[in-house]
Amino acid sequence: MSYPNQFPPLTKEELETFLTNTGSATLCTHNRDGSIHAAPVGYFYSPGKIEIISHASTRKNRNIKRNNQVTLLIDTKKPIKGALIYGEASISRDNVLPLIMKMFEHMTPDDKLETVSREYLSVVDCVIISVIPKRIVSFDYEKYDVFKKIADKHDLKWDWF
Repeated sequence: MSYPNQFPPLTKEELETFLTNTGSATLCTHNRDGSIHAAPVGYFYSPGKIEIISHASTRKNRNIKRNNQVTLLIDTKKPIKGALIYGEASISRDNVLPLIMKMFEHMTPDDKLETVSREYLSVVDCVIISVIPKRIVSFDYEKYDVFKKIADKHDLKWDWF
């Protein structure tokens, strides 16, 4: 899905690949006063769900408990592309260990992964924020040929797409 007059969207296949491989995002929640709280987060994507590990006592969790409508911005700078995910969030303490292990697996030897993950959880009170997308809007500046045509016409080397 895209907005009218917006940069071209990612295809369904491109979006799946993008969401699976990016790994960091900005989660936006509603503060009590109506302002927006934006927090950088790491995430794990599976079709139909995004999971975020969070310390239990954060502002974003308090906000979600009050209003579960969230926006998640997942984007890259070079090339400029991304997805805005509008969805509903829930918070759970179930199955935190497997997600913590997934978070640590790229930096911890296999034989120490569970021990390190359990030790982390013994010190840090973690929850999982699950976001169920209701609408996804994507964009891909590389597909917007106006920039390229102007750059080519004037022999410019724009490096941001």
